[in-house]
Amino acid sequence: MREGGHVTSPRSGSRGVGDPVARARVLSEVFDDVMAAGGPSSTRGGDGPSPRPIISASWQRSLAAHVDPEKPNPPLVFTSDDLPTLRADHPLNSVMPLLRSTLVSIAEEAMHVMLVTDAEGHILWRDGASGLLAEADRVGLYPGTQVSEESIGTNAMGTTLAVDAPVQIHSAEHLVRAFHAWTCVAAPVHDPDTGAILGAIDISGPLHTAHPALVQLVSTTATLAENQLRVRVAIADEQLRMRNMPHLASLRGAPGALVTPTGRIIAGEPYGRWPERVAITEGSDRVVLSDGREMLVEPLAEGYLLRAAASTRAAPRTALSMRFMGDGSPRLTLDGRPVPLTLRPAEVLTVLALHPDGVSGERLAQLLYGEDGNPTTVRGEIHRLRALIGSDVLRTRPYRLDATIDSDFGAVRAALQAGRVEAALAACGGPLLPRSDAPEIRELRDELEAGLRRAVLDTDDAELLHTFAGHPLGRDDLEVHDRLVELLAPGDTRLAAVAMRRARLLRD
Repeated sequence: MREGGHVTSPRSGSRGVGDPVARARVLSEVFDDVMAAGGPSSTRGGDGPSPRPIISASWQRSLAAHVDPEKPNPPLVFTSDDLPTLRADHPLNSVMPLLRSTLVSIAEEAMHVMLVTDAEGHILWRDGASGLLAEADRVGLYPGTQVSEESIGTNAMGTTLAVDAPVQIHSAEHLVRAFHAWTCVAAPVHDPDTGAILGAIDISGPLHTAHPALVQLVSTTATLAENQLRVRVAIADEQLRMRNMPHLASLRGAPGALVTPTGRIIAGEPYGRWPERVAITEGSDRVVLSDGREMLVEPLAEGYLLRAAASTRAAPRTALSMRFMGDGSPRLTLDGRPVPLTLRPAEVLTVLALHPDGVSGERLAQLLYGEDGNPTTVRGEIHRLRALIGSDVLRTRPYRLDATIDSDFGAVRAALQAGRVEAALAACGGPLLPRSDAPEIRELRDELEAGLRRAVLDTDDAELLHTFAGHPLGRDDLEVHDRLVELLAPGDTRLAAVAMRRARLLRD
């Protein structure tokens, strides 16, 4: 029968309801009886004790993997020296601030630890009640160990990865006896791009701390993490689109599509005639779509370009991609090839991109250096830049760029003018060439920063404001945090972190 969300043995009656310690005693009896009988079996009948179906199935998988119920600890797979790189490379690293702000304070107050694994069940992160960490160490619940069902039997993290669903494992529902003093709740986190499991998040503690609300808490936190990852995917898609649209434009109206490295189509011509995803085998030069069309596959610096196999591609213009917004070094790619760039040539390229019809030497000097600008200095800069990108790309008389140009600052400006605030924010990596003092650059930088800030504030969209509050342009903006505190619902798990940041800004 089912009590409090759990299937109990017929002889357990109501002793386990509302009392995790009493329920643990019942589960211990069930465990001993089942193991003495040779383990769970789908063919066993009668009125004997039995675990919940999810536990019985997990025990069967674990015993089939030769896990010993008397096994003391999970295996240590990674050392402390391995962990920094593993964490930095793992997709869940980007949502760890969210997981900590949501779960760690609760875990510390309730005498629990928060554990986060990868898809294979390796524990990569651990936080929580300091008084419980030594106990967790004794049973192997620390970073570097593997807690998959194949390694250590039935446990919340391993079982949630096996069944791809949130689970709670209490006391003697664990296959390995060393964990019988623990209660654990875990939920999987999925890649919003591919749907694959990225890992599991878990709250574990002494058996007397079991609480039914933990399942909902952990499940909701996993959903929040997936939502945050989904936003990051959307931003990455927008940035990839902008960087690679010149390749699609070079088809000059012929059928073609931009594809992410994982096979999702994010832009296509003509619009609406493309599947959501294509399966591209590495090294393959063509793919057949579900409607029978054969497309050629051209690898790009990131992702792929699909174009019709039967079409003759017109000679494309050179594609220049400029990523000049943010605190890092300016980045330029020429037909997908990175070109090393310092600040001054980046300034020249920015000004020329803003004046597609070209400018004279005198005007370019004024835009770069102000009223004291010298055309002779400009000629030297043009000479060096032509050596980098080619004289066929940087033309003279007047100075202009003969290329298909894709720039982050141009994308932000166009999106703001079109009222597409989310796209503008996705395209903006930070201030435009922040170390530049060129008059034209300063003016555009101020225009984009002020325009984006005002556009975000005017939306009154909590999600957009929260994204902007974590953005380089909004991180220290008190008005943004004031508005966000007003908009976030009282139960929103992000509210505490935003309020703390707001208080810090007020103090500063």
